[in-house]
Amino acid sequence: MENSLLLNVEEKLKLTFGEGVLSAEQHYDYPVFIVKSEIICDVVRFLYNDEDLAFQYLTTLAGLHYPKNKGMELGVMYQLHNLIKNSRIRIKVFFSINNPSLPSITPVFSGANWMERETFDFYGINFKGHPNLKRILNMEDMKYHPMLKEYPLEDGTREDKDDKMFGR
Repeated sequence: MENSLLLNVEEKLKLTFGEGVLSAEQHYDYPVFIVKSEIICDVVRFLYNDEDLAFQYLTTLAGLHYPKNKGMELGVMYQLHNLIKNSRIRIKVFFSINNPSLPSITPVFSGANWMERETFDFYGINFKGHPNLKRILNMEDMKYHPMLKEYPLEDGTREDKDDKMFGR
């Protein structure tokens, strides 16, 4: 069933958005579609309104950070669910860390409000058109975004740790 879902959604997305659909693959049990970031709101609205697809529940919205992926370091993953058919898909968008901006999907899913604020708070991604984009979990005066992979996992100055003992 997953493969037919992948083909059905891929066909409809490519017919509607053409070159805006960058890839379509099956990852484990999820069809995953990568689309251009500037059309994400239109894609989500289409998937919501299409009578056959009816992806009308936003399960997850999460930030992504791949610092070695130059020019496409940041991204957002959207997981949508069709509750009637119990089918799920993932939509991903990627963009430069130098322009961390993306259209908000709150006009389609009001529940995206909290998730977009959390993603802004932790990754610094600006959601254009968001009704109240400000930090939600961290302090307002924080000058950094803690989920960006900019810091080493451990303090390199510590002498009481020997990584050889932990198989590293």
